[in-house]
Amino acid sequence: MGAPNLLGALYRARSVALVLSTLGLLGGVVVRLALPAGGAADVAGVVALVSAIGYAAAIALAWFGGRRIAAREREAAPLWVAAPVGGRWLALNSPATQVPSHGVRGYGQSHAVDLVYAPHGAVRPEYGSGPAMRPASDFPALGEPVHAMIDGVVVRATGWRRDHRSRSSSAAMIYLMIEGMLRELGGPGFVIGNHVVIRGEGGLDGVYAAVAHLRRGSLRVKPGDRVTAGQVVGECGNSGNSSEPHVHAQLMDRRSFVTAQGIAMAFTGLTIEQPNAAPSGGSNDDSNQVEPTVPGMPRSGEFLTA
Repeated sequence: MGAPNLLGALYRARSVALVLSTLGLLGGVVVRLALPAGGAADVAGVVALVSAIGYAAAIALAWFGGRRIAAREREAAPLWVAAPVGGRWLALNSPATQVPSHGVRGYGQSHAVDLVYAPHGAVRPEYGSGPAMRPASDFPALGEPVHAMIDGVVVRATGWRRDHRSRSSSAAMIYLMIEGMLRELGGPGFVIGNHVVIRGEGGLDGVYAAVAHLRRGSLRVKPGDRVTAGQVVGECGNSGNSSEPHVHAQLMDRRSFVTAQGIAMAFTGLTIEQPNAAPSGGSNDDSNQVEPTVPGMPRSGEFLTA
């Protein structure tokens, strides 16, 4: 294996290395301080030291590997796929605004986008007004159909996690951040919530499409099912590490969220609307449309209609 391939393989394992080294460091320090000197305490001290070195190495690997990945991403064209939603949706954390779109590359989400249902005339509770934690049913996105972005075979489908209340205030968002750190300990499923992952076929070999934060009990597919782009696979929900009901969509190059790297994507058959555009009553009025930074992908704060 050449040096570039070795670096790439190690970079994929950075999350596992960080978790293991953190646990080893904390556990080693606690045991070292709790036991009298000598014997097991000395072994714990060595474990803590090795873990600290491993932690530093994992951080350096994440930094150097991230720079290499970023350089390669700038040369890659996005893959055109079907939109995972229908109707008018607000884009948040968009890769057309920044990459990585969510601030991190973990879980293969470097080019992921979050979509919040925002049809004309619907009332979406305003952040900071009313209860800090609203029922998910207060939001128009809950229960909206979510579609497959590509043709392929379902390789992951999980739908048992509950739809929790929103995090609709600053205090609630702090709670979400703390909650998110605890969810990380349970693995990707507790962060991304209910989800479906589809392995592409034909010209999309090696591409995996994921939609996440789906509604509990809404999945229409199971592992092994063949699906076509545009087919309904579930409903929008608020499971996992989510502040309000929305659809998280991404492409990645592995089935596993732990080792996957994100793939740039663009959606076919949509129009993009500026946030200050006058309501068009659901029509695709040319005066509301804008030229996106990335073709087929709205910037954060813009609306797409699919």
